[in-house]
Amino acid sequence: MNVYDHPTFRMACQQFDLVADYLQIPTDDRDRLKIPKRALAVAVPIHRDDGSTQVFQGYRVQHHLSLGPTKGGIRFHPDVELGEVAALAMWMSWKCALTNLPYGGAKGGVNCDPRKLSITELERVTRRYTQEIISFIGPQVDIPAPDMGTNEQTMAWMMDTYSVHMGYTVPGVVTGKPVLLGGSVGRREATGRGVGYLANRAMDVLGLDSSRATAVVQGFGNVGSVAAFSLARFGVKILAVSDAFGGVFNGAGLDLLALEKHIASHRTVTGFPGGDAISNEQLLELPCDILVPAAMERQITEKNAARIKCRILAEGANGPTTPEADQIIGQREEIFVIPDILCNSGGVVVSYFEWVQDLQSFFWSESEVMDKLFRILENAFMQTLNLSRKNKVSMRTAALILGIQRVHQAKKTRGLFP
Repeated sequence: MNVYDHPTFRMACQQFDLVADYLQIPTDDRDRLKIPKRALAVAVPIHRDDGSTQVFQGYRVQHHLSLGPTKGGIRFHPDVELGEVAALAMWMSWKCALTNLPYGGAKGGVNCDPRKLSITELERVTRRYTQEIISFIGPQVDIPAPDMGTNEQTMAWMMDTYSVHMGYTVPGVVTGKPVLLGGSVGRREATGRGVGYLANRAMDVLGLDSSRATAVVQGFGNVGSVAAFSLARFGVKILAVSDAFGGVFNGAGLDLLALEKHIASHRTVTGFPGGDAISNEQLLELPCDILVPAAMERQITEKNAARIKCRILAEGANGPTTPEADQIIGQREEIFVIPDILCNSGGVVVSYFEWVQDLQSFFWSESEVMDKLFRILENAFMQTLNLSRKNKVSMRTAALILGIQRVHQAKKTRGLFP
């Protein structure tokens, strides 16, 4: 597994090993559950606008294909590495199994900074990356979706590149596309709305009044911003938000509409006149009812876990809490954790809906999409909560038990091809 060696992959393996020990999964079965089915590393050369040529590094990892094609996002970020992508693919496997989707987990990315690329350069990166992995993807093989640094436009370019290669339009090759090109209504907002819905369900469980609750959101991108607006619709006061450049805090509550206009003009939350500047580190330790880490992985560590002051930790990001921090938080009974593979699963659930709609060329209304989404989230939430209470394990352990058990059973049932 040295090829995947990375702090995030080691973290994902550590989580798996703890649950595998709990479930007493035979040693012979563990590597087959843990090690990705296959991985691809590609060079992505493009012409820059100034006429120079630059080569970026791209990856795609498919964790397992025992339940169906693989599913997972494409990330454009300067910190993308193979080990990180492999960890995200593993978490996606457990997430899909937890929500009973017919998928294995996948993830991909290009090591680049999209903020430093023009729109034409981003298109070149996307199309060249797609061409390099084109034999690796397909509606019945592996279906990419947007992730950090990518969006609907990225998926439109990927779909077009694949379709040109095939000689006919193939909308089901990616999800998270514009609705005009076969995307699903509600897909862009699905992850954030899911975070808001599950945080509200956690408030129900704890007996918290949403109209008196407060929230803090780290990472005001697509997931974090939609989660903030969703929580605000439940009556929750949003005290602070942040992005990669810093944060903003207002004890009386932020004006989210004014903040949205500020971001449209400045491309960052920093400098917003409706609050005071705050660092990402300070933001995580603010007293609040709901803390939503919706940025990068490994944000809550053994160094700050004891200083978190929330009642509900709603993990909008993938892997925001390290195993060491998890042990500390596990000793704090006042904190209710909604683990990442449950909390941010709304995106892949509606991606599944989009894929189904593309395959049958029949599309649903937004109310139909949201109703189906919340039904699936409710079922996964209650299964996780009931298992957590019955077996006296953490919510994270319960969610991982459900996901890992289902993948393990699928592999056992299908058997090992000689």
